[in-house]
Amino acid sequence: MRLRTVLATLTAGLAAATCLTAAGPADANSAEGHACSPAVSLDRFSDVLDKTTYDGTFVGNFSALAVDRDGSLAALGDRSSLFGLAPATLRPRSAVHLADEKGADLDSEGLVVDGDGTRLITSETEPSVRRHSRDGRILDRLPVPSSLQVAPAGRATANQTFEGLTLLPGGRTLLASMEYALSGDSAGTVRFQTWQRHQGRFRLAAQYAYRTDAGLGVPEVQATPDGRLLVLERGFTAGVGNTVRLYLADPRHATDTSGIENLTGQPGVRPIRKTLLADIADCPSLGATAKQPQPNPLLDNIEGMTITGRDRAGRLRVLLVSDDNQNAVQTTRFYYLRVRV
Repeated sequence: MRLRTVLATLTAGLAAATCLTAAGPADANSAEGHACSPAVSLDRFSDVLDKTTYDGTFVGNFSALAVDRDGSLAALGDRSSLFGLAPATLRPRSAVHLADEKGADLDSEGLVVDGDGTRLITSETEPSVRRHSRDGRILDRLPVPSSLQVAPAGRATANQTFEGLTLLPGGRTLLASMEYALSGDSAGTVRFQTWQRHQGRFRLAAQYAYRTDAGLGVPEVQATPDGRLLVLERGFTAGVGNTVRLYLADPRHATDTSGIENLTGQPGVRPIRKTLLADIADCPSLGATAKQPQPNPLLDNIEGMTITGRDRAGRLRVLLVSDDNQNAVQTTRFYYLRVRV
C-alpha cells in the first residue's frame, strides 16, 4: 500500500477515535484542539490501554510507535513485545515477542516500519539496531560505531544509548538518537547516528551533535515530511515529576562528528539547530489525573512518538505515548497532538 494511502487510512481512523468514550473526559474535546503553544495543540488523550493485557501479555512499557503499511499502529514495548493496534480504538490486534540472537529478551526502544514491512528495532543494551520480520525473526543487524557501544567496548553508558529511531523521507537515510552523552562529551550533548541504504543494506554514515536542555535526555525522534526532525526531550525529578518538551530540529548544516572523538570544548562544531515547539506541561490537563506528583496531571513518562498524517490546515498529526514501566504509579497514556512546523 502506498504511503499516502496508509496515512490517509490511519488519519481517518484516528480522527474517528475522538468520538469514542473509552478515554473519559478528554474525548469531548473540540475538533480544533486546545493550545499548548502557538505551534502545538492537544486534541485529546486516552488511557484506554492502561494496565491491560492481550493474549496473556502485559500491554504497556511503550517506548516507540510507528505507522504500519496497512494503516494500523505498531507499538513497541521495551520488555521485548511488539503490538499491532487498531488506529481508531487502540485495541491490540497482535503481539509478537522479540529476542536477540541467543533468545534473550531485548531492551527494545526505537522502531521503524520499513517500506517492505520489516521492522527496524533498536536496543539500548549493546546498543544495536536489528531488522526483524513481521513475526519477529531477526533478519540482520546494522553496524554500530565502536564509540557508541557501552563501556568498556565504547564510551556509552548502559541504558543511555539508542532510544529514538526514524527513517528520513525517501527511505535512504536511517537516524538513531542516543539518549544521553558519551563519556568525554559535554553533558547534554548527545550524538545522532545515521546510516545510508546501499544495495538494500544500511551502511554507517554521518553523525551529528544535538544539545539537550539541562538535565534532559532524548527518548524519541521522528522525521518530518520535509526532512527536519521532531525531537522529544524528557527528564524526571523525584517529588516533582516529568519534564517533556517537543522541539523541531534541523540537521542541515550541522557538523559531521563521526571523526571527532570528544565533543568537549571543540570549536567550530555546529550542532543540530533546534526550536522549541511546546513544553507539554503547558498543555491543558483536560481532566487527566496523575498517580504521582506532576507539574501537570496530564504528564507521564512520555517516550514514544509517530507522525500519523496531516489535518486540513496542514498541521502534522502527532501521536505520543508514555511508558508506564509496568508501575502502579505510572500510566500508559496516548496524546493526540496537532503540530505546525
